Amino acid sequence: MQNIIVSDQLTKRYKHFTAVDRVSLHVPKGSIYGFLGPNGAGKSTTMKILLGLTTPTAGSFAIDRKQFPRDRAAILKEVGSLIESPSFYANLTGRENLEVIRRILGLPKAAVDDALELVGLSEFGDRLAKKYSLGMKQRLGLAGALLGRPPILILDEPTNGLDPSGIHEIRNLVKSLPSLYDCTVLISSHLLSEIELIADNLGILNHGRLLFEGSMDDLRRHALQAGLAADNLEDVFLSVIEMDNAARKQRAKL
Repeated sequence: MQNIIVSDQLTKRYKHFTAVDRVSLHVPKGSIYGFLGPNGAGKSTTMKILLGLTTPTAGSFAIDRKQFPRDRAAILKEVGSLIESPSFYANLTGRENLEVIRRILGLPKAAVDDALELVGLSEFGDRLAKKYSLGMKQRLGLAGALLGRPPILILDEPTNGLDPSGIHEIRNLVKSLPSLYDCTVLISSHLLSEIELIADNLGILNHGRLLFEGSMDDLRRHALQAGLAADNLEDVFLSVIEMDNAARKQRAKL
């Protein structure tokens, strides 16, 4: 299967701290790729690099065979994103907020109604954003990412702060997107049970290093071969992280 996002030894250093350490990602086209790691592992920094929001110290990446930074403008036209909590003009309606983004991107007017329909907000499009629930605000943020139906979505913790009902809504929406309009989704989350339900492939990051990349079945085989618990994603994830942390402590003593 063709990989639509590929990075090679991607690295980001801040003085004496390395946030992303030689990460080589391979995100298959048409897949949902779950990007996992503890807080501070480097997931958000990696995603910001892929969006051109921060410059890598070393390494390279390509999106849909377009090389950064040479093809930066072309890459951004193909990528929709939701990074951290979405922000809106509170005194504008959901529709008006999307209209602002649409004009910046130079998309046709029909793109706003299409995005509202995709996230299930059509009937609430003319409500002021400040009157949206948290779940509706997250859906509006996703609508902004979906404007123009970009072939690639980069979503950083899209269910952050939501109640179980809101998490369920966003999960079902994200899960439906590849089949709905043939897009690829790179999604990070600390809710491992949610990722287990939607992801085709996984990448596990710890202290900026990519510890594992592959399918859910590959991960279970990897865990069993290492003598780790493999009953569910959370058990495997915690075991992989703990093993890496123990190895780091051991190396630090040498």
